[in-house]
Amino acid sequence: MNEIGDRWNTGEAYENYMGRWSRQVAKEFIHWLSPPDSWNWLEVGCGTGALTQAICLSAHPASVVACDPSEQFVFFARSALAHPAAAFQVAGVDELPNQAGGFDAIVSGLVLNFLPSASEAIRAMGARLRLSGMLAAYVWDYAEGMQFLKVFWEEAAAVDQRGAELDEGPRFPLCRPQALVDLLEGEGFDQVEVRALEIAMRFPDFDSYWAPFLGGTGPAPAFVGSLKPDARENLRLRLKERLAPATEGVIQLNARAWGVRGLKLA
Repeated sequence: MNEIGDRWNTGEAYENYMGRWSRQVAKEFIHWLSPPDSWNWLEVGCGTGALTQAICLSAHPASVVACDPSEQFVFFARSALAHPAAAFQVAGVDELPNQAGGFDAIVSGLVLNFLPSASEAIRAMGARLRLSGMLAAYVWDYAEGMQFLKVFWEEAAAVDQRGAELDEGPRFPLCRPQALVDLLEGEGFDQVEVRALEIAMRFPDFDSYWAPFLGGTGPAPAFVGSLKPDARENLRLRLKERLAPATEGVIQLNARAWGVRGLKLA
């Protein structure tokens, strides 16, 4: 059981931990979708606004309604992005806004695996989508494609057995291609496709890799925050020995997300 919790405390901490990488993969996601101009979009779980920004800058939307249940994240996103098409609301999947005639596209980035029921969330999104509209989402490939976290959890488990229990790879079987296809097809979507979205994670030195884990926001930082000082230092040293045994040096890691999309044809 995850007693620590997947804590999402502040926009600034999330941005340092994961938001900057989400912004890169969001661009790849919108490029893959290749949407027409002037669509009306609904974004579910906007976080700090990475995907909202990508939609506004690359998809030329008529409107984007970006929702998140966290007031802190919505405040951060609203402050960071001033775009005439974008509007932000504090709302979870059980209280999503509606659009007359339905939204042209409903999207979600790095959220589905953290929801209590992904199928219920997809159902709620589909109910707000126009006929022939597109639903699309992406999630990190925690099992095989996130070196940034894979290395962390392997060393965390060696320091504290809770690390193995909190590792997102085993925890989130949804974050695999076939599972995502099955999710959308199971909720009645057609022409479902999945795509790998890959980015590079470059850290100038070990400290730039380690510091975001001290912010308390996200599963891994919450775990680090739960450790006693000696265990935390042990984890830091193990990671440094593995990733950057030399005093200085760039750390280059790869990251992959899985994107999935489908159409509402009935």
